[in-house]
Amino acid sequence: MAVIADRCPDVQVTVVDLNAERIAAWNDPDLRQLPVYEPGLDAVVGRCRGRNLHFSTEVEPAIAAADMVFLSVNTPTKQKGLGAGQASDLKWVEASARTVARAARGHTIVVEKSTLPVRTAEAVKAILAAAPAGAPGGNGERTFAVLSNPEFLAEGTAIEDLEDPDRVLIGGEDPEAIAALAAIYGQWVPAERILNTNLWSSELSKLTANAFLAQRISSINGIAAFCEATGANVREVARAIGADSRIGPKFLNAGPGFGGSCFQKDILNLVYLCRHYGLEEVAAYWEQVVTLNTWQQRRIARLVVTKLFGTVTGKRIGVLGFAFKADTNDTRESPAIRICRDLLEEGAVLQILDPKVSERQIALDLGQPPAGEGQDGGEGSWRLVPDATQAASGADALLLLTEWQQFAALDWAALAAVMRQPAWLFDARAKADAAAARAAGLHVWRVGEG
Repeated sequence: MAVIADRCPDVQVTVVDLNAERIAAWNDPDLRQLPVYEPGLDAVVGRCRGRNLHFSTEVEPAIAAADMVFLSVNTPTKQKGLGAGQASDLKWVEASARTVARAARGHTIVVEKSTLPVRTAEAVKAILAAAPAGAPGGNGERTFAVLSNPEFLAEGTAIEDLEDPDRVLIGGEDPEAIAALAAIYGQWVPAERILNTNLWSSELSKLTANAFLAQRISSINGIAAFCEATGANVREVARAIGADSRIGPKFLNAGPGFGGSCFQKDILNLVYLCRHYGLEEVAAYWEQVVTLNTWQQRRIARLVVTKLFGTVTGKRIGVLGFAFKADTNDTRESPAIRICRDLLEEGAVLQILDPKVSERQIALDLGQPPAGEGQDGGEGSWRLVPDATQAASGADALLLLTEWQQFAALDWAALAAVMRQPAWLFDARAKADAAAARAAGLHVWRVGEG
């Protein structure tokens, strides 16, 4: 919405949320304190906020004034009931659709922006169709058109992805509604990149794109384990196969597995839908992508324990990075969560460093509070540290889990000097200077190297 406001100064954009704390954060004069960290976002919000970009908790008045409403709510995996563990929980989508049905005036274009199961638009249309024809107060007939407009941005490069997208996908049945949304994007996106499909193809395209990308990550991580067993180097293999124009080089970086808000959730939803339609073999195929991702994270945790003489009980381990990827503060489904939980269960004492993730968020993700300030929490404890030196202090190992740029240029001699010897670097991203770490006297494991 910030980029739309930036590129379309003639369009008034109002972002509404029931969470007053979040809206207050978006309105905070200190743009460095926005609730989402994304490179370049503060500059875009700074240009538009108060001009044609507004943040408000006044939900229904904003809907009443709108010609177009984007449904951009969370669709987490259900934790209980029918489809638990795989199906998407659509309660917020339904609640939003009912709010639009109640508050809209005149003709309103409703745009699905959330990642949704295919055919969700049927439910949205049914809710809108059940709305009384006349608006409260007698302001005339209310009509709706429903479009699907899934987002293909990546966290960390979201602004760039929005300003120069590979494609904009609009699915729908109403030509006038499609043209209205296309006209907004057309103010900065070339017409040939704006694709039109039916509603169901658009909804399924988002799930399919995320499934294919996640599949590549699980595939290269499987090959990485094979490389470690055979003496091959996964980066050399990735370079060789990535040079094939039919394959290409993207998403071939071996690591601790995929995370983020979309990949696992969307694949599991695809698995659920395939089973719903009786496609068991297709469901089993995609389910294995998630299974291998979990296996990779568990494998890394086991490898740390094995290399440290079979036990990490009471041993200090410095964890470099907790976000699921660099240039974001998002920890949803971060590989670091499962790896750290496994090490805590083994009795490790974790010293965690991440430049953007808060102590509060780590505590929520790990399910336990940090050790008190200045205290040794004992076996199975953790604390957030401010720099790499404190992450390494007294540690038997450093474990690099997020590819923050600052971790590529660490002073390994200085870090080795404060670690307990023999000490290890476990580089799950292959981003550290392995030669410098070895020269400093550290044992080094890099993902995918035999």
